Amino acid sequence: MKSFEKLREIREQYGMNYSDMAKKLEISKCFYWQIEHKKRRLYYDMAKKIAKIFELKPDDLFYEK
Repeated sequence: MKSFEKLREIREQYGMNYSDMAKKLEISKCFYWQIEHKKRRLYYDMAKKIAKIFELKPDDLFYEK
């Protein structure tokens, strides 16, 4: 599974939408959508914040084996 597909699936399992994630990350909904759809580069500090929401490590969420 591709890392951003995994992110979408986990987000949906938690019952969260783009707006929910954006609020938790203190960014715009559009900015978050762009991250999840690979329209914007994901930097490590943002990857850490996203992973923390789901109580995961960034590698567990974004690293493709």
